Amino acid sequence: MAASPWRRVLGAQLAEGITKVNMWALLSFATIGTAVVSFLPSAQPHILTTILGVRDSAQGTTIGVLTFAAELAMVLSLAWYGALADRAGRRMVVVAGLGLCALGAALFPFAGGTAVLVALRVVFALGVAAVNAMLSTIAIDYVRTRSRAKSYGLIGVFGGLGAVVAVLVLVRLPETLEARGLEPVTATRVAFLLIAAGILLSAAALWLTLSPVRVSTTGERTPLPRLAREGITLARDPGVAFSYAASFVARADLAIVVSFMTLWISHYATDHRGMTSAEALARAGAVVGVSQTVALVCAPLFGWLGDRLRREDMVIAAQSIAAAAYLATLLVSDPLGPGMMIVAVLIGVGEIAVITTAGPLLAQQAPADLRGSAFGVHTLCGAAGVMIISGIGGVLFDAWRPAGPFVVSGVFGLLVVAFGLTVRRRITAKAEADLDREAMPAG
Repeated sequence: MAASPWRRVLGAQLAEGITKVNMWALLSFATIGTAVVSFLPSAQPHILTTILGVRDSAQGTTIGVLTFAAELAMVLSLAWYGALADRAGRRMVVVAGLGLCALGAALFPFAGGTAVLVALRVVFALGVAAVNAMLSTIAIDYVRTRSRAKSYGLIGVFGGLGAVVAVLVLVRLPETLEARGLEPVTATRVAFLLIAAGILLSAAALWLTLSPVRVSTTGERTPLPRLAREGITLARDPGVAFSYAASFVARADLAIVVSFMTLWISHYATDHRGMTSAEALARAGAVVGVSQTVALVCAPLFGWLGDRLRREDMVIAAQSIAAAAYLATLLVSDPLGPGMMIVAVLIGVGEIAVITTAGPLLAQQAPADLRGSAFGVHTLCGAAGVMIISGIGGVLFDAWRPAGPFVVSGVFGLLVVAFGLTVRRRITAKAEADLDREAMPAG
Protein backbone atom coordinates (compact mmCIF):
# COMPACT_ATOMS: atom_id res chain seq x y z
CA MET A 1 0.00 0.00 0.00
CA ALA A 2 1.37 3.42 -0.89
CA ALA A 3 2.46 5.69 1.92
CA SER A 4 0.19 8.58 2.82
CA PRO A 5 1.20 12.06 1.61
CA TRP A 6 2.20 13.10 5.10
CA ARG A 7 4.61 10.17 5.26
CA ARG A 8 6.93 11.56 2.62
CA VAL A 9 9.98 13.80 2.84
CA LEU A 10 11.20 15.31 -0.45
CA GLY A 11 9.54 12.48 -2.34
CA ALA A 12 10.96 9.63 -0.24
CA GLN A 13 8.35 7.33 1.34
CA LEU A 14 9.08 6.82 5.02
CA ALA A 15 9.23 3.39 6.63
CA GLU A 16 6.79 2.43 9.36
CA GLY A 17 7.66 4.08 12.67
CA ILE A 18 9.75 6.83 11.09
CA THR A 19 8.63 10.43 11.45
CA LYS A 20 9.44 13.48 9.39
CA VAL A 21 11.62 14.69 12.25
CA ASN A 22 13.64 11.46 12.05
CA MET A 23 14.11 11.85 8.29
CA TRP A 24 15.15 15.48 8.50
CA ALA A 25 17.56 14.48 11.24
CA LEU A 26 19.09 11.96 8.84
CA LEU A 27 19.48 14.60 6.13
CA SER A 28 21.01 16.98 8.69
CA PHE A 29 23.36 14.16 9.71
CA ALA A 30 24.41 13.84 6.05
CA THR A 31 25.29 17.55 5.93
CA ILE A 32 27.03 17.61 9.31
CA GLY A 33 28.84 14.32 8.78
CA THR A 34 30.17 15.24 5.35
CA ALA A 35 31.26 18.68 6.57
CA VAL A 36 33.18 17.04 9.41
CA VAL A 37 34.67 14.36 7.14
CA SER A 38 35.81 16.95 4.57
CA PHE A 39 37.14 19.55 6.98
CA LEU A 40 40.17 17.84 8.49
CA PRO A 41 41.82 16.66 5.25
CA SER A 42 41.39 20.18 3.85
CA ALA A 43 43.01 21.72 6.93
CA GLN A 44 46.02 19.37 7.07
CA PRO A 45 48.42 21.64 5.10
CA HIS A 46 47.74 24.49 7.52
CA ILE A 47 48.49 22.24 10.50
CA LEU A 48 51.72 20.98 8.95
CA THR A 49 52.89 24.53 8.24
CA THR A 50 51.63 26.51 11.23
CA ILE A 51 51.77 23.97 14.06
CA LEU A 52 54.52 21.51 13.12
CA GLY A 53 56.63 23.60 10.76
CA VAL A 54 57.02 20.73 8.28
CA ARG A 55 59.03 21.93 5.28
CA ASP A 56 57.14 22.24 2.01
CA SER A 57 59.26 19.60 0.28
CA ALA A 58 58.07 16.94 2.74
CA GLN A 59 54.39 17.81 3.09
CA GLY A 60 53.16 15.75 0.14
CA THR A 61 54.69 12.57 1.52
CA THR A 62 53.38 13.38 5.00
CA ILE A 63 49.82 13.85 3.76
CA GLY A 64 50.13 10.59 1.82
CA VAL A 65 51.09 8.81 5.06
CA LEU A 66 48.23 10.46 6.97
CA THR A 67 45.72 9.42 4.30
CA PHE A 68 47.07 5.84 4.17
CA ALA A 69 46.87 5.43 7.95
CA ALA A 70 43.36 6.89 8.09
CA GLU A 71 42.06 4.68 5.31
CA LEU A 72 43.58 1.54 6.84
CA ALA A 73 41.89 2.34 10.17
CA MET A 74 38.55 2.81 8.41
CA VAL A 75 38.80 -0.50 6.56
CA LEU A 76 39.62 -2.42 9.74
CA SER A 77 36.77 -0.86 11.72
CA LEU A 78 33.84 -0.90 9.27
CA ALA A 79 32.72 -4.47 9.99
CA TRP A 80 32.77 -3.84 13.75
CA TYR A 81 30.55 -0.79 13.43
CA GLY A 82 27.92 -2.78 11.56
CA ALA A 83 27.76 -5.38 14.32
CA LEU A 84 27.75 -2.71 17.04
CA ALA A 85 24.87 -0.85 15.34
CA ASP A 86 22.77 -4.02 15.39
CA ARG A 87 23.39 -4.52 19.10
CA ALA A 88 23.57 -1.00 20.56
CA GLY A 89 21.45 0.87 18.01
CA ARG A 90 22.18 3.30 15.22
CA ARG A 91 22.08 6.42 17.40
CA MET A 92 24.77 5.09 19.70
CA VAL A 93 27.20 4.52 16.83
CA VAL A 94 26.38 7.93 15.33
CA VAL A 95 27.13 9.69 18.61
CA ALA A 96 30.26 7.61 19.24
CA GLY A 97 31.53 8.33 15.73
CA LEU A 98 30.97 12.06 16.01
CA GLY A 99 32.59 11.97 19.46
CA LEU A 100 35.74 10.41 18.00
CA CYS A 101 35.73 13.03 15.24
CA ALA A 102 35.43 15.77 17.85
CA LEU A 103 38.29 14.30 19.90
CA GLY A 104 40.55 14.03 16.85
CA ALA A 105 39.72 17.55 15.69
CA ALA A 106 40.20 19.08 19.16
CA LEU A 107 43.64 17.53 19.65
CA PHE A 108 44.92 17.79 16.06
CA PRO A 109 46.45 21.30 16.40
CA PHE A 110 48.10 20.32 19.70
CA ALA A 111 50.15 17.49 18.15
CA GLY A 112 53.83 17.73 19.02
CA GLY A 113 55.11 15.72 16.06
CA THR A 114 54.18 13.84 12.92
CA ALA A 115 53.80 10.52 14.74
CA VAL A 116 51.24 12.03 17.13
CA LEU A 117 49.49 13.65 14.18
CA VAL A 118 49.18 10.24 12.48
CA ALA A 119 47.72 8.75 15.68
CA LEU A 120 45.15 11.56 15.93
CA ARG A 121 44.32 11.19 12.24
CA VAL A 122 43.56 7.52 12.97
CA VAL A 123 41.27 8.52 15.86
CA PHE A 124 39.44 10.91 13.55
CA ALA A 125 39.25 8.21 10.84
CA LEU A 126 37.62 5.77 13.27
CA GLY A 127 34.93 8.38 13.81
CA VAL A 128 34.60 8.93 10.06
CA ALA A 129 34.13 5.19 9.53
CA ALA A 130 31.24 5.19 12.00
CA VAL A 131 29.67 8.24 10.35
CA ASN A 132 29.92 6.74 6.86
CA ALA A 133 28.64 3.33 7.95
CA MET A 134 25.62 4.79 9.72
CA LEU A 135 24.72 7.17 6.90
CA SER A 136 24.36 4.29 4.46
CA THR A 137 22.60 2.07 7.02
CA ILE A 138 20.09 4.64 8.27
CA ALA A 139 19.37 5.74 4.70
CA ILE A 140 17.99 2.22 4.16
CA ASP A 141 16.29 1.97 7.57
CA TYR A 142 14.24 5.14 7.23
CA VAL A 143 12.51 4.59 3.88
CA ARG A 144 10.43 1.98 2.12
CA THR A 145 12.21 -0.31 -0.30
CA ARG A 146 10.89 1.54 -3.33
CA SER A 147 12.44 4.81 -2.07
CA ARG A 148 15.97 3.61 -1.38
CA ALA A 149 17.35 5.22 -4.53
CA LYS A 150 15.69 8.52 -3.57
CA SER A 151 17.09 8.22 -0.07
CA TYR A 152 20.64 7.75 -1.33
CA GLY A 153 20.13 10.62 -3.76
CA LEU A 154 19.02 12.92 -0.93
CA ILE A 155 21.98 11.83 1.16
CA GLY A 156 24.24 12.75 -1.76
CA VAL A 157 22.70 16.20 -2.17
CA PHE A 158 22.75 17.09 1.53
CA GLY A 159 26.22 15.59 1.87
CA GLY A 160 27.35 17.81 -1.00
CA LEU A 161 26.08 20.82 0.93
CA GLY A 162 28.20 19.64 3.86
CA ALA A 163 31.32 19.47 1.69
CA VAL A 164 30.71 23.02 0.51
CA VAL A 165 30.25 24.21 4.10
CA ALA A 166 33.53 22.55 5.06
CA VAL A 167 35.68 24.17 2.40
CA LEU A 168 33.98 27.57 2.31
CA VAL A 169 33.24 28.10 6.01
CA LEU A 170 35.13 25.78 8.37
CA VAL A 171 38.55 26.01 6.74
CA ARG A 172 38.30 29.82 6.79
CA LEU A 173 37.83 29.94 10.56
CA PRO A 174 41.56 30.23 11.42
CA GLU A 175 41.89 33.21 9.05
CA THR A 176 38.80 34.81 10.61
CA LEU A 177 40.23 34.47 14.10
CA GLU A 178 43.62 35.78 12.99
CA ALA A 179 41.86 38.86 11.58
CA ARG A 180 40.44 39.40 15.06
CA GLY A 181 43.94 39.66 16.48
CA LEU A 182 44.85 36.14 17.55
CA GLU A 183 48.30 34.72 16.83
CA PRO A 184 48.35 32.06 14.05
CA VAL A 185 48.93 29.10 16.37
CA THR A 186 46.33 30.30 18.88
CA ALA A 187 43.82 31.06 16.12
CA THR A 188 44.26 27.57 14.68
CA ARG A 189 43.80 25.86 18.02
CA VAL A 190 40.77 27.94 18.96
CA ALA A 191 39.21 27.25 15.53
CA PHE A 192 39.63 23.50 15.89
CA LEU A 193 38.26 23.56 19.44
CA LEU A 194 35.21 25.52 18.30
CA ILE A 195 34.60 23.04 15.49
CA ALA A 196 34.99 20.12 17.92
CA ALA A 197 32.43 21.75 20.23
CA GLY A 198 30.06 22.16 17.29
CA ILE A 199 30.44 18.47 16.45
CA LEU A 200 29.53 17.50 20.00
CA LEU A 201 26.47 19.77 19.99
CA SER A 202 25.39 18.22 16.69
CA ALA A 203 25.81 14.74 18.19
CA ALA A 204 23.56 15.71 21.10
CA ALA A 205 20.91 17.07 18.72
CA LEU A 206 21.01 13.91 16.60
CA TRP A 207 20.64 11.75 19.71
CA LEU A 208 17.36 13.56 20.39
CA THR A 209 16.01 13.52 16.83
CA LEU A 210 17.11 10.24 15.20
CA SER A 211 14.83 7.24 15.72
CA PRO A 212 15.71 5.35 18.92
CA VAL A 213 14.80 1.97 17.44
CA ARG A 214 16.07 -0.11 14.55
CA VAL A 215 13.15 -0.16 12.16
CA SER A 216 14.45 -2.70 9.65
CA THR A 217 17.27 -5.14 9.13
CA THR A 218 19.93 -4.59 6.49
CA GLY A 219 20.90 -8.22 6.34
CA GLU A 220 23.24 -10.55 8.12
CA ARG A 221 26.61 -9.08 9.01
CA THR A 222 29.13 -11.02 6.97
CA PRO A 223 32.52 -11.89 8.54
CA LEU A 224 35.36 -10.18 6.68
CA PRO A 225 37.02 -13.39 5.34
CA ARG A 226 33.69 -14.68 4.00
CA LEU A 227 32.82 -11.25 2.60
CA ALA A 228 36.12 -11.09 0.72
CA ARG A 229 35.79 -14.66 -0.57
CA GLU A 230 32.23 -14.21 -1.85
CA GLY A 231 32.88 -10.78 -3.27
CA ILE A 232 36.04 -11.82 -5.10
CA THR A 233 34.24 -14.83 -6.58
CA LEU A 234 31.61 -12.46 -7.99
CA ALA A 235 34.36 -10.69 -9.94
CA ARG A 236 34.11 -13.49 -12.50
CA ASP A 237 31.21 -11.42 -13.83
CA PRO A 238 32.83 -8.75 -16.05
CA GLY A 239 30.32 -6.13 -14.87
CA VAL A 240 31.18 -6.73 -11.21
CA ALA A 241 34.91 -6.67 -11.99
CA PHE A 242 34.48 -3.40 -13.89
CA SER A 243 32.58 -1.85 -10.98
CA TYR A 244 35.32 -2.91 -8.55
CA ALA A 245 37.95 -1.31 -10.80
CA ALA A 246 35.92 1.89 -11.01
CA SER A 247 35.56 1.99 -7.22
CA PHE A 248 39.36 1.73 -6.88
CA VAL A 249 39.65 5.10 -8.64
CA ALA A 250 36.42 6.80 -7.51
CA ARG A 251 37.12 7.20 -3.80
CA ALA A 252 40.75 8.10 -4.44
CA ASP A 253 39.58 10.95 -6.67
CA LEU A 254 37.66 12.49 -3.78
CA ALA A 255 40.59 12.10 -1.36
CA ILE A 256 43.00 13.73 -3.81
CA VAL A 257 40.73 16.71 -4.43
CA VAL A 258 40.30 17.44 -0.73
CA SER A 259 43.90 16.81 0.35
CA PHE A 260 46.29 17.57 -2.48
CA MET A 261 44.48 20.41 -4.24
CA THR A 262 44.40 22.23 -0.91
CA LEU A 263 48.10 21.50 -0.37
CA TRP A 264 49.06 22.67 -3.88
CA ILE A 265 47.17 25.98 -3.65
CA SER A 266 48.32 26.63 -0.08
CA HIS A 267 51.99 26.15 -1.00
CA TYR A 268 51.76 28.43 -4.01
CA ALA A 269 49.87 31.13 -2.11
CA THR A 270 52.43 31.28 0.69
CA ASP A 271 55.56 30.85 -1.45
CA HIS A 272 54.67 33.05 -4.44
CA ARG A 273 51.96 35.44 -3.23
CA GLY A 274 53.19 36.07 0.31
CA MET A 275 49.96 35.02 2.00
CA THR A 276 49.84 33.76 5.54
CA SER A 277 49.06 30.08 6.02
CA ALA A 278 45.52 30.89 7.17
CA GLU A 279 44.92 33.17 4.16
CA ALA A 280 46.28 30.49 1.85
CA LEU A 281 44.03 27.87 3.41
CA ALA A 282 40.99 30.10 2.89
CA ARG A 283 41.95 30.71 -0.75
CA ALA A 284 42.42 26.98 -1.31
CA GLY A 285 39.05 26.36 0.31
CA ALA A 286 37.42 28.72 -2.18
CA VAL A 287 38.83 26.82 -5.17
CA VAL A 288 37.97 23.40 -3.73
CA GLY A 289 34.56 24.82 -2.83
CA VAL A 290 33.91 25.62 -6.49
CA SER A 291 34.81 22.03 -7.38
CA GLN A 292 32.49 20.60 -4.72
CA THR A 293 29.65 22.96 -5.66
CA VAL A 294 29.87 21.83 -9.27
CA ALA A 295 29.82 18.21 -8.05
CA LEU A 296 26.70 18.96 -5.99
CA VAL A 297 24.90 20.55 -8.93
CA CYS A 298 25.84 17.74 -11.33
CA ALA A 299 24.87 14.87 -9.01
CA PRO A 300 21.18 14.78 -10.05
CA LEU A 301 22.17 14.92 -13.73
CA PHE A 302 24.31 11.79 -13.51
CA GLY A 303 21.63 10.07 -11.44
CA TRP A 304 19.07 10.85 -14.15
CA LEU A 305 21.38 9.68 -16.95
CA GLY A 306 22.23 6.52 -15.03
CA ASP A 307 18.60 5.40 -15.15
CA ARG A 308 18.34 5.97 -18.91
CA LEU A 309 21.65 4.73 -20.37
CA ARG A 310 23.53 1.46 -20.11
CA ARG A 311 25.25 1.55 -16.74
CA GLU A 312 28.58 0.25 -18.05
CA ASP A 313 28.59 3.01 -20.68
CA MET A 314 27.95 5.58 -17.94
CA VAL A 315 30.93 4.28 -15.95
CA ILE A 316 33.17 4.44 -19.04
CA ALA A 317 32.04 8.00 -19.78
CA ALA A 318 32.46 9.08 -16.15
CA GLN A 319 35.96 7.64 -15.88
CA SER A 320 36.93 9.30 -19.17
CA ILE A 321 35.73 12.71 -17.97
CA ALA A 322 37.51 12.34 -14.64
CA ALA A 323 40.78 11.13 -16.19
CA ALA A 324 40.83 14.04 -18.64
CA ALA A 325 40.14 16.51 -15.81
CA TYR A 326 42.92 15.18 -13.59
CA LEU A 327 45.46 15.03 -16.42
CA ALA A 328 44.56 18.63 -17.29
CA THR A 329 46.34 19.71 -14.10
CA LEU A 330 49.58 19.26 -16.05
CA LEU A 331 48.62 22.44 -17.92
CA VAL A 332 48.24 24.51 -14.74
CA SER A 333 51.22 26.70 -13.85
CA ASP A 334 49.43 29.14 -11.52
CA PRO A 335 46.98 27.36 -9.18
CA LEU A 336 45.52 30.74 -8.20
CA GLY A 337 44.79 31.70 -11.80
CA PRO A 338 41.73 31.14 -13.99
CA GLY A 339 43.22 27.97 -15.45
CA MET A 340 43.00 26.18 -12.12
CA MET A 341 39.42 27.33 -11.66
CA ILE A 342 38.47 25.77 -15.01
CA VAL A 343 40.25 22.54 -14.05
CA ALA A 344 38.50 22.60 -10.65
CA VAL A 345 35.13 22.75 -12.41
CA LEU A 346 36.06 19.82 -14.66
CA ILE A 347 37.34 17.86 -11.66
CA GLY A 348 34.06 18.46 -9.83
CA VAL A 349 32.14 17.03 -12.78
CA GLY A 350 34.47 14.04 -13.08
CA GLU A 351 34.52 13.38 -9.33
CA ILE A 352 30.75 13.16 -8.94
CA ALA A 353 30.44 11.20 -12.19
CA VAL A 354 32.69 8.37 -11.02
CA ILE A 355 31.17 8.32 -7.53
CA THR A 356 27.58 8.04 -8.76
CA THR A 357 28.05 5.48 -11.55
CA ALA A 358 30.09 2.57 -10.16
CA GLY A 359 27.60 1.61 -7.41
CA PRO A 360 24.51 1.29 -9.64
CA LEU A 361 26.47 -0.93 -12.04
CA LEU A 362 27.35 -3.26 -9.16
CA ALA A 363 23.74 -3.30 -7.92
CA GLN A 364 22.68 -4.30 -11.43
CA GLN A 365 25.16 -7.20 -11.63
CA ALA A 366 25.31 -8.63 -8.10
CA PRO A 367 22.80 -11.33 -7.00
CA ALA A 368 20.48 -10.08 -4.27
CA ASP A 369 21.64 -12.61 -1.66
CA LEU A 370 25.31 -11.69 -2.21
CA ARG A 371 24.92 -7.96 -2.60
CA GLY A 372 26.26 -7.26 0.89
CA SER A 373 29.48 -9.10 0.11
CA ALA A 374 29.73 -7.40 -3.27
CA PHE A 375 29.42 -3.92 -1.82
CA GLY A 376 31.81 -4.85 0.97
CA VAL A 377 34.52 -5.73 -1.55
CA HIS A 378 33.52 -2.63 -3.52
CA THR A 379 34.32 -0.56 -0.42
CA LEU A 380 37.60 -2.40 0.13
CA CYS A 381 38.61 -1.69 -3.48
CA GLY A 382 37.90 1.99 -2.90
CA ALA A 383 40.00 1.98 0.26
CA ALA A 384 42.87 0.26 -1.56
CA GLY A 385 42.67 2.93 -4.25
CA VAL A 386 42.89 5.73 -1.71
CA MET A 387 45.90 4.16 -0.01
CA ILE A 388 47.82 3.34 -3.19
CA ILE A 389 47.05 6.47 -5.23
CA SER A 390 47.53 8.82 -2.26
CA GLY A 391 50.77 7.10 -1.28
CA ILE A 392 52.30 7.28 -4.76
CA GLY A 393 50.83 10.71 -5.39
CA GLY A 394 52.23 12.12 -2.15
CA VAL A 395 55.76 11.06 -3.08
CA LEU A 396 55.39 12.52 -6.59
CA PHE A 397 54.03 15.77 -5.13
CA ASP A 398 57.33 16.27 -3.30
CA ALA A 399 59.76 14.68 -5.75
CA TRP A 400 58.27 15.76 -9.11
CA ARG A 401 55.51 18.41 -9.21
CA PRO A 402 52.25 19.29 -7.39
CA ALA A 403 50.18 17.81 -10.22
CA GLY A 404 51.70 14.37 -9.44
CA PRO A 405 48.76 12.95 -7.40
CA PHE A 406 46.28 14.09 -10.05
CA VAL A 407 48.33 12.52 -12.83
CA VAL A 408 48.44 9.20 -10.95
CA SER A 409 44.66 9.28 -10.55
CA GLY A 410 44.21 10.20 -14.21
CA VAL A 411 46.43 7.34 -15.40
CA PHE A 412 44.56 4.82 -13.25
CA GLY A 413 41.31 6.25 -14.63
CA LEU A 414 42.47 5.65 -18.20
CA LEU A 415 43.35 2.07 -17.30
CA VAL A 416 39.82 1.59 -15.97
CA VAL A 417 38.39 3.06 -19.19
CA ALA A 418 40.51 0.64 -21.23
CA PHE A 419 39.29 -2.28 -19.10
CA GLY A 420 35.69 -1.15 -19.49
CA LEU A 421 35.96 -0.92 -23.26
CA THR A 422 37.46 -4.44 -23.30
CA VAL A 423 34.64 -6.08 -21.28
CA ARG A 424 31.74 -3.83 -22.32
CA ARG A 425 30.18 -6.25 -24.81
CA ARG A 426 30.39 -9.11 -22.30
CA ILE A 427 28.35 -7.33 -19.63
CA THR A 428 24.75 -8.51 -19.42
CA ALA A 429 22.38 -6.95 -16.90
CA LYS A 430 21.06 -9.48 -14.39
CA ALA A 431 17.26 -9.63 -14.50
CA GLU A 432 17.20 -10.65 -10.82
CA ALA A 433 19.03 -7.49 -9.82
CA ASP A 434 16.81 -5.25 -11.93
CA LEU A 435 13.55 -6.74 -10.65
CA ASP A 436 14.65 -7.35 -7.07
CA ARG A 437 13.47 -4.00 -5.77
CA GLU A 438 10.08 -4.30 -7.39
CA ALA A 439 9.53 -7.78 -5.97
CA MET A 440 10.28 -6.85 -2.38
CA PRO A 441 7.52 -5.85 0.05
CA ALA A 442 6.88 -2.13 0.24
CA GLY A 443 7.24 -1.96 4.02
